[in-house]
Amino acid sequence: MNLPNKLTMGRIILIPVLIVIYLLENIIGSWTFLLMGVVFVIASATDYLDGKIARKRNLVTTFGKFIDPLADKLLVMAALLVLSDAYAKGSTMWMPFWIVILILSREFIVTSIRLVAIGEGKVIAASKLGKYKTALTMATILWYFFLHDVSSSWVIMVGITLILFSTLMTFISGIDYFWKNRKIIFASV
Repeated sequence: MNLPNKLTMGRIILIPVLIVIYLLENIIGSWTFLLMGVVFVIASATDYLDGKIARKRNLVTTFGKFIDPLADKLLVMAALLVLSDAYAKGSTMWMPFWIVILILSREFIVTSIRLVAIGEGKVIAASKLGKYKTALTMATILWYFFLHDVSSSWVIMVGITLILFSTLMTFISGIDYFWKNRKIIFASV
């Protein structure tokens, strides 16, 4: 396994760490969301590094093209579910379950399209819109993690704005992805 793929696998390994930190909130206390933010930053940094190293050293692989976006989806899914659970328990950071369902639905649809393409011997790399969506969603999650305990109205409003724009980008990039890959989708019907 090459270095970029090892970094991607490292990102996947950090997901349970994120969840365990959240589950230990009663023990960790006020440091919980800050620690999750640090883990999320480290995991997100591997996303940047693995792609950069793969392209620079010509280490792009079919496995990497598939596992890298999947690792992103798993990381984002875990973080959004944690934040939605925190909101349900009374957090001031707005993250209703329906937002998470909308975002995760797009992710499952895109992953399903990729699996159909792989079955036909094609690999679909992440689009620019998908990468922008991922970056915006990750920035939103970091905002929520690092400012979780700040109950200022402007912090909350910026958080709401960020998650709404993330959801909008999720929708737009999902339509774009579906449209660009419609031949693959409808060829298997």
